[in-house]
Amino acid sequence: MTTFHITPAVADAFPDTLITVVTATCLRGREPWPDTTAALEDLEQQLADGTWQPADESDPRIEAWHTAYRSFGTNPRRIRPSVDALGRRFTKKGSLPRINPAVDSYNTVSVRHGLPAGAFDLDHVTGDVLIRHADGTESFTPLGEPDTIEHPKPGEIIYADATGVLTRHWNHRDAHRTRVTEDSHRVAFALETLHGTRDGHLLKTAAIELQNLLAPHAEQTAIHYLSPTHPTIDV
Repeated sequence: MTTFHITPAVADAFPDTLITVVTATCLRGREPWPDTTAALEDLEQQLADGTWQPADESDPRIEAWHTAYRSFGTNPRRIRPSVDALGRRFTKKGSLPRINPAVDSYNTVSVRHGLPAGAFDLDHVTGDVLIRHADGTESFTPLGEPDTIEHPKPGEIIYADATGVLTRHWNHRDAHRTRVTEDSHRVAFALETLHGTRDGHLLKTAAIELQNLLAPHAEQTAIHYLSPTHPTIDV
């Protein structure tokens, strides 16, 4: 069992935060996921038809993350929240990346609803996961760069376990160590909003949508909610 915890300092700084953690066990990442493929293609067709477009930095959902990034010293136009970067790439290229079915599922849900998303292979997480401010001594190896070591700046918000940093700049980029692959069997997917009062319904809809994509390819799935009023969950 892995515990996710929002520290009091982060809860105080962002009191309306709401995070849903969708868990899946015994994932089968090497079989076809037709519902995910259809969801990807449908979203790409909507973009091509001009009937839908990703949220950009003028959207309140994205603007809130830009404001948060600036509050802990990150320039959000240079280092963008994940959903902002994904939406910009999608608009430019007209297609979403194909990584593997589990990652493609949360990317689709993320960009559709304008909510940052990430995922952790729980078999590579050590100890509890804290959402906290960095102290500057931590180490982070970016996704896709296994030979690179970075050190978050003091005050930057991170996800971290007992070994090191799992995400930098709250949700800008995931770590290589806990990346989700076709062979990941026990995974936690996180979807986030800084305005739970306003956007909680979107988050809940997105969580159910993601769970529905995962469930046909997992032995068990579950949805958990993390917030300043409920700062600890066990998954």
